[in-house]
Amino acid sequence: MKLLRYVTGDETYTGVLNGDEILRLGLRNITELMLADAAFVETGIIDKLADARVLPPLRPGKILAIGRNYAEHARELDNEAPSEPLVFAVLPSAVIGHGDVIEWEADITAQVDWEGELAVVIGERARKVSVAEALDYVFGYTIANDVSARDLQTRDKQWTRAKGLDTFCPLGPVVVTADEIPDPQNLSIVTKVDDEVKQKGSTADMIFSVRFLIAHLSRAFTLNPGDVILTGTPAGVGKARKPPQFLGDGSVVSIEIEGIGKLTNRCRVI
Repeated sequence: MKLLRYVTGDETYTGVLNGDEILRLGLRNITELMLADAAFVETGIIDKLADARVLPPLRPGKILAIGRNYAEHARELDNEAPSEPLVFAVLPSAVIGHGDVIEWEADITAQVDWEGELAVVIGERARKVSVAEALDYVFGYTIANDVSARDLQTRDKQWTRAKGLDTFCPLGPVVVTADEIPDPQNLSIVTKVDDEVKQKGSTADMIFSVRFLIAHLSRAFTLNPGDVILTGTPAGVGKARKPPQFLGDGSVVSIEIEGIGKLTNRCRVI
């Protein structure tokens, strides 16, 4: 299923996307579907996607992200490939949805970069799980843009502001349930800026697989239903280009992942 949250009229709903139609569900949010006592309730109401405003598919409890998880991306930034996952946190307040605006103040950052990524949505409480069983804890997958302020990364010496500014974590447009993506290591990722291809990669090129990341993270943190893991970005980011290229006022970023869909956001500098 392709699940999404959306607004039509003045009300917020959760539904199943089928082409250009949405089957409305009797649920407040996707996280309810992860709970053992929640029921999948069809209301029988069909909404038109064209009449809906798409919201972030969920509000994560926490977002754990992985840096340099593609060898070519590490090399393009003159970094060595890590020997173990490079883990950092992204603030949940950074989350926006498909069609929302990525926004930043010009006097805070002038080097805003794109990073198209596969995002993993945890569906069950996971603590110290094995690599072999790790995918059993996945509810589904969505698309993320791990927007990065490169000058803040350099200046701050750590990544909290660079990765966590408001609007810097677009997610969506849907969560595709895990049964429709049996192999998360075989998905193409394409990022375009203003219709020009910037990143073209495959999740097959991850250094650390989704299975490994879940097992590794669950040794350090309890993963709860609704938590999200950002799995890293392929080569092709703006900072690595010669000369470097960054997003600006009016730039449009679209990230497409096979089997999930396309996440598109416009940029605004204030």
